Amino acid sequence: MKKTLKISTLALIALLISCDGGEEKKKPGFSYENTQSIELNASAEAKDVPPSKTIDLNNKGIGPITSLTLDDTIDTKLAKQGENLFKNTCTACHRPDKKFIGPAPKDILTRRTPEWVMNLILNPNNMVKNDPLAKALLEEHHGSPMPIQITSEDEARALLEYFRTL
Repeated sequence: MKKTLKISTLALIALLISCDGGEEKKKPGFSYENTQSIELNASAEAKDVPPSKTIDLNNKGIGPITSLTLDDTIDTKLAKQGENLFKNTCTACHRPDKKFIGPAPKDILTRRTPEWVMNLILNPNNMVKNDPLAKALLEEHHGSPMPIQITSEDEARALLEYFRTL
């Protein structure tokens, strides 16, 4: 009888423990009845913008170009030289109008200063070490560094003029 009483008591305790009172617990999540408001954080939205789409028209970069004024009209002869340079030295990693290994130069001057662009062309190693935007671009493009191929300011300026035509 003691044995039966012990077994019955254990069964009753197990039954009470397994029973949660019959209440249905809802997990938070999507519901048509969900009345919580969602607040968008402006800084969180800014973090979602990739560096290649970030607009920074104040940063002049790090390098020899500290000031540059562009004419309203495009120098077609200089742009043609830049196009030839681009085709011969840049197309291994860049496409004019779409992302490839590196970013596309199309519309670059709507997002960067001319000085920044030329300094990146002339001084890519120092830029990715010391310029926060250049560092972020390097990360966005999976750590593919830009080699130093253009060393003269005249060639960099020709490339910049070509970028204006894209």
